[in-house]
Formats: sequence, structure tokens, C-alpha cells
Amino acid sequence: MLDTLITSKTRIKMLLKFFTNSASSAYLRGLAEEFGESTNAIRHELNNLSKAGYLVSQEDGRTILYRANTKHPLYNEVKNLVHKYLGIDKIIDHVLSRLGDLQLAFIVGDYAKGKDSGTIDLVLVGNIDEAYLQRILEKAKDLLNRNIACRVTTMHEFELNRNMYNHALLIWGNME
Repeated sequence: MLDTLITSKTRIKMLLKFFTNSASSAYLRGLAEEFGESTNAIRHELNNLSKAGYLVSQEDGRTILYRANTKHPLYNEVKNLVHKYLGIDKIIDHVLSRLGDLQLAFIVGDYAKGKDSGTIDLVLVGNIDEAYLQRILEKAKDLLNRNIACRVTTMHEFELNRNMYNHALLIWGNME
């Protein structure tokens, strides 16, 4: 869907990187290495997205750090489009809403970093109906054409290991 609307594969990678998780930031050479692209191709797309206001940048010594502009009027629409492309919206609707006493849900791993690796890593916190979870995960895998790895933990275990989830993408619940 997104790749028919946007023909630049480099731009799609950048949208995934920056709009999957608004806390994600990167610099030119790091993106070139991560995407396996030339620095010129990355620079071109960074300039285009920055000029349009979708990315903001700040100098960090001799490098420039880029991140999504969460104040851009279309930020939420672009983020929703990226989430639909990845299937995150379907996971939320089809998997998480009927699992029992779900308190928190996170995407961790590559997708939380904005990389489309083909496997969505979920962490679910609460008292979950695990038999239902296994059935619905199989359906979600077919629906999304992506592998889904899921770990279930109690709130107590989550609190003990809370620092592990600093860079996770919260998709359900409230961290207050």
C-alpha cells in the first residue's frame, strides 16, 4: 500500500524509522549504514522530509540528529498511515482488545526502532487468556503477513524489569 503511494524505498524506510516510534532519532551515516544505502541517497531524503517539515533536526557536535516533527499538522496522519502499513492498527483491534485483564502492551525490538524486519515483537502485561492469545496470534499472523513473537508477563515482573522497556513502543495502556 505505502510502496505504491511512495515510490522511493529510502523514503519509506525513513517514514517507518521516524513515524513508528516518535522517540526514534538518527543521523545521516547511521541511517546509511542501517538501510544499506549511500549517504547521498539518505541526505537527499532527509533534506526533502526536513524541508517539508516532517523531520526536525538538531546539531549534536559535528553531526545532525533527525527525528519526527510531532508538531507537524500531518504528524498523526502519517503515523497512522505507517501503523496501518505495518499492521499495528490491526494488532490493536484484533488481538489486544479481547485478551482479559490486559494492563500494558508494548512493541519491542526492530519495529519499536522503526525497522520492518518481518517479525513484530510484543510484550503483554497482565492476566492474559493465553489459549485465546495463541488462537488470535495465528489469525493475526495470516492477516498481517508478518511473524508475531509474544511474551506475556505479570505487572510484578514488569515492574521488576521496567528499565528494559525504556525504548519500547507503548501501544496499549497507561504508564502513569
